[in-house]
Amino acid sequence: MNNIQTISNELPEKFGEAAFSIQPTKDEVPTFWVPEDSAVEVLRYLKTDAEQPYQTLYDLTVIDERVRTHRDEMPDSDFSVVYHLLSYGRNEDIRIKVALKGDHPSIPSVTGLWPSAGWYEREAWDMFGVTFDGHPNLRRILMPLTWSGHPLRKEHPARATEMGIFELPQDKQETEENALKFRPEEWGLKQKHDGTEFMFLNLGPQHPGTHGLLRIVLQLDGEEIVDAVPDIGFHHRGAEKMGERQTWHTFIPYTDRIDYLGGVMNNLAYVLAVEKLSGIEVPDRAKVIRVMMAELFRMASHLVFYGTFAQDVGAMSPVFYTFNDRERIFDIVSAITGGRMHPGWFRIGGVAQDLPEGWESLVRKFIGYFPSRLKEYDKIVMKNSILKARTKGIGSYSLEEAIEWGVTGPGLRACGLEWDLRKKRPYSGYDQFEFEVPTAQNGDCYDRCLVRVEELRQSLRIIEQCVNNMPAGLYKSKHPLTTPPLKGHTMRDIETLIDHFLNVSWGPVIPPGEAFSGIEATKGMNGYYLVSDGSTMPYRVRIRTPSFAHLQMIPRLARGIMIPDLMAILGSIDFVLADVDR
Repeated sequence: MNNIQTISNELPEKFGEAAFSIQPTKDEVPTFWVPEDSAVEVLRYLKTDAEQPYQTLYDLTVIDERVRTHRDEMPDSDFSVVYHLLSYGRNEDIRIKVALKGDHPSIPSVTGLWPSAGWYEREAWDMFGVTFDGHPNLRRILMPLTWSGHPLRKEHPARATEMGIFELPQDKQETEENALKFRPEEWGLKQKHDGTEFMFLNLGPQHPGTHGLLRIVLQLDGEEIVDAVPDIGFHHRGAEKMGERQTWHTFIPYTDRIDYLGGVMNNLAYVLAVEKLSGIEVPDRAKVIRVMMAELFRMASHLVFYGTFAQDVGAMSPVFYTFNDRERIFDIVSAITGGRMHPGWFRIGGVAQDLPEGWESLVRKFIGYFPSRLKEYDKIVMKNSILKARTKGIGSYSLEEAIEWGVTGPGLRACGLEWDLRKKRPYSGYDQFEFEVPTAQNGDCYDRCLVRVEELRQSLRIIEQCVNNMPAGLYKSKHPLTTPPLKGHTMRDIETLIDHFLNVSWGPVIPPGEAFSGIEATKGMNGYYLVSDGSTMPYRVRIRTPSFAHLQMIPRLARGIMIPDLMAILGSIDFVLADVDR
């Protein structure tokens, strides 16, 4: 019995058949529409009472339905709230959708069920204007507090040329500066306690320990952190809005800039979702090329983490060594793709070009070189007594907390759960590769580093298998909705030339539907939820990034520790601010 049959039998037995309608989707994730007044009750059942419950709120977002034309088998709505839940026990997802009417709709908050809903609901209000009744602090999270409007609504401009000329008169500057002031009472924080006055310290947004533009306001009692309030959004560039104005092909380079250390791995989650929408089958050679390039970028990203994490706790030398080895990976990447950090090289249906002559010797040289370097890093970093003292037992959380907060990737595996999408839900042919899923038990800073170090070794195993077993054949699909036809074919007949022209100038028309695709990215589970209205551009692009979920845990991890320990915790999370803010 498949997933949708299993859960579609469970829910009507509990709530009655009239309470649900099922929506078919291209990704085959069970998708149920539920009435607004019973949404929280259904979500509570799925989280706590169902057999092998859906304990993780993987994502929460909104769709502006007001100008969407292809809405067959869906209830009438102006806005739809979408809850994406994940069950590790079932290895299943479920999507609960709620139809809302009106220009300023509202729905009860689920922060009482999942603490991670706090940021997701704030984002939904910020971007769409949907009010979540009962939310403890519903305020803007990505946009400035002074912003007017809700950017992901369809009527909001998508380009700077559609907006007025930016001006900053004195009164506006004073208003903006006043909005940036931190007022503890607005966050439920006290200025004094038992006659002791707390100090409030701005950590960031310009601070090396925050690894980018992140502001954390710390409430301090002496040197001890009483509470912390993360302030994000400094990197927000409207990536989801840009996805709705670009053609399906031309959005690919934009994805590179989300987790800007993940390179083509950003492309992979996106193109897999488009391929689900289109029914495109990718050739085996293209799959293996994708796996090899994705694992090279996993290694490049982990090397950045390795060096900077050591630097965060006082070791200065390792970052120079790890960045040097990262350059060796970029030499391979640039030889194959022509780019380094942001090659934008994956395409719908495959990759941009076939592997160039000489690629194999470059990769084999690196495979032979790198294992000895990892042994050196073990000595100078992982076995370093100071690093151990600074990281063991610091910033720990339990497996139950990780699941509750939506932690994925190395942060989840450091708590002992052997969960990796490459194994649990293989994509791009990962089921054909032999590799292990590293885990640890303590869920602290040291174990999060330990897992990533072992992942470097496993990625090297996968890359070696790619080199040894690279199949022959096409590097992209011949499907008419994929990348433009091979150049040589356009010279043979007028139909192929026209097809090439339309693909390049207008882009393909992707069939109507919805599809989500998630991958095991460098920092956790990353995914794209795409809605097509039968156009040359996406109707809705939702980017679910791991870093957004992970940074929500900062207040939980910061309370009761010293400021230097917070630096170790921030480094161990391995976030990228563009991945948070999008």
